[in-house]
Amino acid sequence: MKSSSFFFFLFFFLLLLSLSPPSSSIAEAKTHLLKWEIKYAFKSPDCFTKLVITINGLSPGPTITATQGDTIVVVVTNLLETENTAIHWHGIRQIGTPWSDGTGGVTQCPIQPGDTFVYKFVVDRPGTYMYHAHYGMQRSAGLHGMIRVMVPQETKEPFDYDYDRSIVVNDWWHKSAQEQAAGLAALNFGWVGEPQSLLINGRGKFINCSLAGANSNVCNISNPECSPAVITMIPGKIYRLRIISVSSLSAFNLELEGHNMTIVEADGSYVNPVAVKNLNIYSGESYSVLIKADQDPSRNYWVALNVVSRKPGTPTGTAILNYFSNHPSKSPPTRPPIGPSWNDVLYRFNQSLAIRSHPNYIEPPPRTSDRVIIFLNTQNKINGYVKWAVNNVSFTLPDTPYLIALKEKLTHVFSQKPAPETYDYKSYDIGIVQPNPNATTSNSLYKLDYGSTVDIILQNANTLNVNNSETHPWHLHGHDFWVVGYGLGKFDPESDPKRYNLVDPIKKNTVPLHPYGWTALRFRADNPGVWAFHCHVEAHFFMGMGVVFETGVEKVGRLPESILGCGKSKKHTSYP
Repeated sequence: MKSSSFFFFLFFFLLLLSLSPPSSSIAEAKTHLLKWEIKYAFKSPDCFTKLVITINGLSPGPTITATQGDTIVVVVTNLLETENTAIHWHGIRQIGTPWSDGTGGVTQCPIQPGDTFVYKFVVDRPGTYMYHAHYGMQRSAGLHGMIRVMVPQETKEPFDYDYDRSIVVNDWWHKSAQEQAAGLAALNFGWVGEPQSLLINGRGKFINCSLAGANSNVCNISNPECSPAVITMIPGKIYRLRIISVSSLSAFNLELEGHNMTIVEADGSYVNPVAVKNLNIYSGESYSVLIKADQDPSRNYWVALNVVSRKPGTPTGTAILNYFSNHPSKSPPTRPPIGPSWNDVLYRFNQSLAIRSHPNYIEPPPRTSDRVIIFLNTQNKINGYVKWAVNNVSFTLPDTPYLIALKEKLTHVFSQKPAPETYDYKSYDIGIVQPNPNATTSNSLYKLDYGSTVDIILQNANTLNVNNSETHPWHLHGHDFWVVGYGLGKFDPESDPKRYNLVDPIKKNTVPLHPYGWTALRFRADNPGVWAFHCHVEAHFFMGMGVVFETGVEKVGRLPESILGCGKSKKHTSYP
């Protein structure tokens, strides 16, 4: 979009806001106008200097704080010079604004270098959410941040606390996102490998700075950019810690040395409180936990972040839990906790089972579903290239985004072949490397009847490596789902649904699929649009581990001109 037309649109939009009819709900709600410039900058988050994608010079980007019902307007200017981009507002359902979901190739044409794009959406429920790049591997380059949606002032939450703090956790590589993507897409497959560091609030420590060479400008452990993040507490006070994981690969275990945590929120839903020593958190998940500053205030304590579900090749990530009377940079006198064993699947599985809806906020799911889709998660090969697949289909994005293609009746731009609903579960052995791991590619989608209730069964299996099954955190755009069941082993369509939790299941937007296990979800397809559903591991989705759902597109209004212009789509002659 040209700058002149953009500013005209912005003026027109603000004029419409000023002319909106008065009402009590509108009068109370606010509009937050944010102006972001996306560009590369040299940063040293773990003491190693590299190019990082920043928002207004920051990574993590600015935290968005708003109140339930507020409107967010984000004016994004792409200054990456040679790369497109798109930003997904993870956990925001985009009711009535499916074109603002920020999923390049699904809901919009990506933002081209030099262009400006306006995202506008309502944060319709309180909770802890996130935003991140949804184009290529850019999330792993630092383009992410937190969204905090507060309850209205007169609303009371089902727990009390004195102060509210934020924790953003992610893994970090020294290779660029482009290098990582090139290796994943090569015939001579190059895996991204384990991260060099783990970051807490954008800070970590690369312990092998000496390997970076003699030039201290490349890796300098005294660089203040990589000093540990500090969370300061007043003795006796209760703190709400909002925690998001924007990791690209790793599943994490978070421990606050000497302090127990009580889980009270998950992905925007209130939790029947669960006391834990360690919190398992998977890519794309968000939690709120309560802690009390009730330990010896004469010392500081570690915040320790450890990799689980993969054999760790990365040291513990650390931050400092600082009691007010101590110097914030003073290291604790102990070694950082190393957490539970990385391969203790049952421990993580049981914690997943323990997350249920708060008794005062239960929204029971429909007793039955209209449709059941079973998704087998496998690692495959296509013509020698390593891929990830669902029901032996590796997903590819069309050149024309689905939302545009369906509204403009350009159905020829993606496959019309029905996507597979299940796999041969009776004969498939999930515990072995398949003798024929070949898959096919497709960009077909799943058409869901508007308003119908859909069950999704995620089934895990062995990878191309012997005795190996990986954790896959699956994220659904545009909806929340009830997590009605988990299991270890192969899902049985006859017996396992009888054990579903239909009483108090938690509603989430991201959920783990444990090694050699299954996870059952139920949701209502009641948000018109086109919505991605995919593994939130950056490399896995890049390699084809995802699907797309379409429902009620005929109910979506005329598309904004700003999302058009790629593939077979064309700009409107004037803005509607």
